[in-house]
Amino acid sequence: MSVLEQMRGGIVVSCQPVDHGPMDHPQIVAAMAQAAIAGGAKAVRIEGVENVQAVRPHLTAPIIGIVKRDLPNSPVRITPFLEDVIALADAGADVIAYDGTDRTRPHSTADLAAGIVAQGKVAMADCGELSDGRRATEEGAQILGSTLSGYLGEHLASDQDVPDYVMVRKLKRLGLFTMAEGRYTSPARAREGFVHGADAVTVGTALTRLEIMTSWFSAEAPNG
Repeated sequence: MSVLEQMRGGIVVSCQPVDHGPMDHPQIVAAMAQAAIAGGAKAVRIEGVENVQAVRPHLTAPIIGIVKRDLPNSPVRITPFLEDVIALADAGADVIAYDGTDRTRPHSTADLAAGIVAQGKVAMADCGELSDGRRATEEGAQILGSTLSGYLGEHLASDQDVPDYVMVRKLKRLGLFTMAEGRYTSPARAREGFVHGADAVTVGTALTRLEIMTSWFSAEAPNG
């Protein structure tokens, strides 16, 4: 069964703890990933080469790998370098996701997509708008994600905002495997993502960022 078929119709769990938090360790990320699969997830999304290396021996399910960087001359954070692509492939990622937006960057989206395919991996473009999806389709991506919708431009979303279901529908019309991602913080929202055409739905903060989820509950407590 192909990687896409393994993920189709399922939940992907983004196992990305809060940066520098108490859960930000490869062994804990690996445990998160195993727990997610035990709970029914069909794949996991893992940030960082060391974390992918830690997770890989424990899973046969697909791993979507990314590297996040803060660059001085580019707003792009998700897998900006071809070197990141090679390192993630060597670490055992099945899918490599990259920032698919049209912004200043060290390596073009076309080069990143081609580099991922050259490594024998599935290329996933994290899109901010429909034009990103169109370009990614032409450049050889196999998965289009709504990951960055609402996080660019003038109208920035917060974790409390609803997912961009319209974006999911638009990406789906391009004909590729469509990943709904971004603000899917409840089972109802995940279900709605599938209703709007998603092939898979990624859930992150609501499952793996304990500090953030706890703060949501604490805010409702008299002594929160």
